[in-house]
Amino acid sequence: MEEKRKVIFSGIKPSGDLTLGNYIGAIKNWVKLQDEYDCYFCVVDLHAITVRQEPKDLRQRTLEILSIYIASGIDPDKNTLFIQSHVPVHSEAAWLLNCYTYMGELSRMTQYKDKSQKLGDSISAGLFNYPVLMAADILIYNADLVPVGKDQKQHLEIARDIAERFNNIYSPTFVIPDAYIPTEGAKIMDLQDASKKMSKSEENPNGYILIMDPPEVIRKKVSRAVTDSLGIVKYSDEQPGVKNLINILSVLTKASPEEIEKNYEGKGYAQFKSDVAEAIIKELEPIQTKVKELMANKSYLEEIYKKGAEKANYVSMKTLRKMQKKIGLIPISK
Repeated sequence: MEEKRKVIFSGIKPSGDLTLGNYIGAIKNWVKLQDEYDCYFCVVDLHAITVRQEPKDLRQRTLEILSIYIASGIDPDKNTLFIQSHVPVHSEAAWLLNCYTYMGELSRMTQYKDKSQKLGDSISAGLFNYPVLMAADILIYNADLVPVGKDQKQHLEIARDIAERFNNIYSPTFVIPDAYIPTEGAKIMDLQDASKKMSKSEENPNGYILIMDPPEVIRKKVSRAVTDSLGIVKYSDEQPGVKNLINILSVLTKASPEEIEKNYEGKGYAQFKSDVAEAIIKELEPIQTKVKELMANKSYLEEIYKKGAEKANYVSMKTLRKMQKKIGLIPISK
């Protein structure tokens, strides 16, 4: 008998343009997962509205992220690709789980603490509650594994706590999800400050490379990347800027950091940076071309996200009905 494949859930928020860090840290790894796992890859648009969005930009970015998934090699026939707001179970399950989540645990979330310091009393209830929506995203598909970076580990932990609490109050309902830590693909850091993760929310646009950046922009940003005065291409924590560029080159060319060090012995930074830029361009250009084709074919994208929403609705609805029955609600018969 064929063994049941483990389920993976992951999603990206359409709150800004995607960076090379998103591509290397998440999407490139997802492509490798699709043959081994039953994958649900979502554009989490409900998470994006915890901060104010320009409606037309949100719609545009939602479709662009879906296009980037497909253009990067995520096969819509092998995976469930969908838009979060097309599956009402996410919102309904989040409300139910809110009733099993404590204010204290939500107020301890690092991201909430950081944002509430900046926003004060005008912080939205959505920003406070959004770890519960994230828990619902994962639990309604009975995901075994969730690909997460270090900054999202706390959110997975609260999802596990909520699931265990619900299971203990009633009876086993949810799979308790584990973190999926990719075997390769280092965290990509800011090109201007290698102590910070590459992020589209940074003020200095030279710190990040966007997936849709044209070649001349990529060359310029990499040439301006902060290195140091040593002039030696060495994979060392004492040279964080150089180490970050080596990580990028290593992931894109499959050469080990040691091989890269050897290749640039006595060559200095100019040649090294030029080669890093060309490796990025070579990786991203075919993706950019495909994204533009997909964005020009909205009816095809609609076909993909409708099909994905149908499957996601069917699977998540089964979990929701279980939750409703256990809580004591009366599920409507089919």
